[in-house]
Amino acid sequence: MRPEGTTLESPTGGGSLPRSANRVGACVVIAEFEVKAESLDEFVALARCFAQECLDSEPGCWQFDVVMLESTPNGVLFYEAYDDAAAFAAHCQSAHLSRFKAAFPPLIVGERPLRKGLT
Repeated sequence: MRPEGTTLESPTGGGSLPRSANRVGACVVIAEFEVKAESLDEFVALARCFAQECLDSEPGCWQFDVVMLESTPNGVLFYEAYDDAAAFAAHCQSAHLSRFKAAFPPLIVGERPLRKGLT
């Protein structure tokens, strides 16, 4: 076990991971979408804007990655990390989440059930 406050080496060799990467009690959320082929660029742009808004306006959100899946054509995954379950609950009440939820449905074929866990 690493001492508190140390960093982890990035598996890609790009430096170190943030100290929060080994935070106990963090809430990790994975959302996954199958996007209409003709809407992929629009969905990804919308998702990246949404992710940045979450990072900028939610103090408890410290990671929000928009990932294009290699294994699923037109599959997009969100990997989100929050300080704790309360920070994720605050995210769920945000105006920007409501706007995103109103905007994306015409762009997708389907959405997998949300997956959550604690570190």
